Amino acid sequence: MNEPLLRRLFSEFLGTYAMVFACAGAVVVDGVSGGTITHLGMALTSGLAVMVLIYTFGDISGAHMNPAVTIGFTAAGRFPFRELLPYIGAQLVASLAAAGTLRLLFPKALDLGMTLPSGSALQAFVMELIISTLLMVVALNVSHGAKEKGITAGIAVGATVALGNIFAGPVCGSSMNPARSLGPALVSGHPERLWIYMTAPILGALLAIPLFILLRGGKKI
Repeated sequence: MNEPLLRRLFSEFLGTYAMVFACAGAVVVDGVSGGTITHLGMALTSGLAVMVLIYTFGDISGAHMNPAVTIGFTAAGRFPFRELLPYIGAQLVASLAAAGTLRLLFPKALDLGMTLPSGSALQAFVMELIISTLLMVVALNVSHGAKEKGITAGIAVGATVALGNIFAGPVCGSSMNPARSLGPALVSGHPERLWIYMTAPILGALLAIPLFILLRGGKKI
């Protein structure tokens, strides 16, 4: 494993850790403080966290912070297949570390900010699929290769995350990211609905690729 890849993996670890800590942490703090953050506040926390982290780590690792995005970039031919598993491994380990930190800080929190459907599993799955597709279409449009960087990338991707959380959060939890959901679900001991958030975002990211190609008139992705 070469040094540049190690730096990129460390960047992905730090970025994903901070993202999960902020997004899940906002839910936990809202619960223990009697709802002071509010749903809108939690949605904005998620969007702002992603935006800030893209500007911080985008030039180093691309600031994927999301296995679905990494898989999407790989399937689109923008990211080397040989680095797919190392990236996903760094993201998932960071998710578990962030959830573990929240457990230490808030030992009485039951779900550690995990994403949960409010209705049926099918409803949550379809909603996650749609908003994850939208997120990946945006990421493909504003990224350079497999790196989300530049003036517009952080704003566009962060705003998409916030938007998804605002209107879809009450229905499906609005994860759009397997790493966002994995750590809180496993560390809290409630993995029952985790399959929704491990599969729908990945399928959405893959669905975004043909849609993006159609938008570009069949040109090279």
